[in-house]
Amino acid sequence: MGNSTLTRQDLAEAVFREVGLSRNESAQLVESVLQHISDALVRGETVKISSFGTFTVRQKGQRIGRNPKTGVEVPISPRRVLSFRPSHLMKERVAEGNRGR
Repeated sequence: MGNSTLTRQDLAEAVFREVGLSRNESAQLVESVLQHISDALVRGETVKISSFGTFTVRQKGQRIGRNPKTGVEVPISPRRVLSFRPSHLMKERVAEGNRGR
């Protein structure tokens, strides 16, 4: 397995090659899509991308945690967390690895 990371620039380049928009238009399109997803999540909405997965925001309540180094109990304040649940198709594609190409 490689340790490479897919970046916004990589996505924009893929749009440029696959769709045929200019590089600038491709970058703007990627930014726009990511901004729409981000804005929806900030509003607490669920974002479902067919055949990819679902992003949700959950509210976690206050709880007591423990510092693993010292063993001291510490209160963990309530917070909102982002979670991602991959679709069954995405799980299958990841499990297959490069065989699915």
